[in-house]
Amino acid sequence: MHQPLVAVSTDVRQFENYTWHAAPQQYLEAAISGAGVLPLLVPSFGDRLDFDELLSSVDGVMLTGSKSNVDPRLYGEEATDANGPYDPARDSTTMPLIRKAIERGVPLLAICRGIQEMNVALGGSLATEIQEREGSMDHRAPVSDLQDERFAIRQAVTIKPGSCLAGVFGAGDIMVNSVHRQAVDRLGPKLQVEAVAPDGTVEAVSVRDSRAFAVGVQWHPEYWVGTDNASQRIFKAFGDAVRAHAIARQAARTAAE
Repeated sequence: MHQPLVAVSTDVRQFENYTWHAAPQQYLEAAISGAGVLPLLVPSFGDRLDFDELLSSVDGVMLTGSKSNVDPRLYGEEATDANGPYDPARDSTTMPLIRKAIERGVPLLAICRGIQEMNVALGGSLATEIQEREGSMDHRAPVSDLQDERFAIRQAVTIKPGSCLAGVFGAGDIMVNSVHRQAVDRLGPKLQVEAVAPDGTVEAVSVRDSRAFAVGVQWHPEYWVGTDNASQRIFKAFGDAVRAHAIARQAARTAAE
């Protein structure tokens, strides 16, 4: 079987007098080595893209994490400099892409900013600066110049019994590297909680009655996919769903010929 294509979100950044549409290498490497798929970067051109045509050409969608946050105006809140930076071009691309992928039954894996985009796209809202909430843990990365220390696996999350991720990990606790300062607040009506942190923060969601794998995680499985069993499992589950979609799509084309 050919290596299936997976559409990957991009950030819009200014660098060396150019505007770049880019994604961090860790996600691309995890897609190839962990999921066994070929990542295809999707430029953040919003409604200039034909999302139906795109999703007819790929067998999965992966949303990456990012330093930027979803614009709060998309869920009815005020945008402030303190809650930034923002990436409106990415928002205008990922929101319709998420909704179309779910509608068409294309497997979806949303990571960090991705789970937040997923919740907003489906009618939910986000809580900002959650470390300031009474009783909340500080989910931000430790202060360090070393990425391995910033993304160290140091937090437990509890997988809900009977959830989609319980089929991947089993129910109970796993250890993850959850690094964030905002999180799911009001859950989108089409979503269900898959995992929570010890302080109750939502750490994973899935789409209710989804036609395919459609999961968002707040942590960073891409970072340790080469060495961490839990990180490997989620990318394998995503890759398996992508391959199943590719097989079904090929069978449908063959039957129509």
